[in-house]
Amino acid sequence: MKKLLLSALFSGLLLTLTAQEVSYEEYDLDNGLHVILHQDNSAPVVTTSVMYHVGGKDRTEGRTGFAHLFEHLLFEGTKNIEKGKWFEIVSSRGGTNNANTSQDRTYYYEVFPSNNLELGLWMESERMLHPIINQDGVDTQQEVVKEEKRLRYDNSPYGQILPVLRQALFEKHPYKDPNIGYMEDLDAATLEDVIAYNKKYYVPNNAVLVVAGDIDIAKTKKMVADYFGPIPRGEEIVRSYPKEDPIISEVKSKAYDKNIQIPASIVAYRTPGYGTRDAYVLDMISAYLSDGKSSKLYKKLVDDQKQALQVGAFNIGQEDYGMYIVFSLPVGETTLETLVTEIEEEIEAVRSGLISENDYQKLQNKFENRFVNSNSSIQGIAGSLATYYMLYDDTSLINKEIDIYRSITRAEMRAVAEKYLKPNQRVVIDYLPEEKMEN
Repeated sequence: MKKLLLSALFSGLLLTLTAQEVSYEEYDLDNGLHVILHQDNSAPVVTTSVMYHVGGKDRTEGRTGFAHLFEHLLFEGTKNIEKGKWFEIVSSRGGTNNANTSQDRTYYYEVFPSNNLELGLWMESERMLHPIINQDGVDTQQEVVKEEKRLRYDNSPYGQILPVLRQALFEKHPYKDPNIGYMEDLDAATLEDVIAYNKKYYVPNNAVLVVAGDIDIAKTKKMVADYFGPIPRGEEIVRSYPKEDPIISEVKSKAYDKNIQIPASIVAYRTPGYGTRDAYVLDMISAYLSDGKSSKLYKKLVDDQKQALQVGAFNIGQEDYGMYIVFSLPVGETTLETLVTEIEEEIEAVRSGLISENDYQKLQNKFENRFVNSNSSIQGIAGSLATYYMLYDDTSLINKEIDIYRSITRAEMRAVAEKYLKPNQRVVIDYLPEEKMEN
């Protein structure tokens, strides 16, 4: 027992010592570009990144998927970067780069040896100021997106789960449509549509630039001003998305997937968006239910009762609404209805009682560990700084978000489960193998 206590104390001390505060400086250029600088001279590496406040939800009916298309399109080339040379330039200087798009934002980044900081800033300023957008590039990237859709969604086992969930949870808000968009919308898009989208969203006052790593602050500020200062400010973006009506009675549906043999049960709830305290509490509830083999759902359904091959509870964060999802795969003759019943039993236990003090302490340790790991690399810090500023409207969360998790009580977990995770507020989807037609 004494050894266990010492081990626990040592682990807690280690987390405290490792979770060092991330220093940063932030300011705005005259054109509205928000800039965040983080200096860490411990290794000769620098990350340059730009996050645009544009994602899958930023579209009009009949023109879905534009943000994801632009994720690809803005690598095509610029006035000063030849078509197809972007990745070659980065790799030839010892760097790596990538981009990704969600329903709420698009993120581009480069990681370079620090003597190539100026190159990274120039390339991102080129992407913002001088992109070449023509019919050839649009046609090329439309085909790339179609192939990605076929690979990740159409021909991948369980690849349609998120699109099916979105349509079940949302009727009005653009979250109802897939981030990748509908192919008929991309096919119907004109070059004028695409150019107008770029002019509206890919502007400095709709973006944050993060430079993190082995930098000199004064010199970096000068380069930022030189490369990004002359970029014209765009029109102010006004967003007004429709609100969803509350789900007040259980919704049941079925979906079919030609790529699977084992059916799946999906139980989902519409929850609050990023930054709300309730969303943080739901993170803890999902970890309690399914994070690791000792979690309640895994131990019960997979280990003890042998009813599920796999089970997981996920709080998928988004800016306007979140999605709380419990996914499970049955074993043998276990029915999907049985899985739903067993899962509800565990959720009901959270709604009606307090989790044990021991389980609560395990959760706190998990979130401490996550917090430390999220800030363990320059690349991770850059992404966190951009995200906290853009989607949470509070850059300082990079240092104090863990305090929110620490302050969540067991009683609060019970109250939030009772508020959002009731049977009359859920969508239940039987996700089934598509039966092959007989000849």
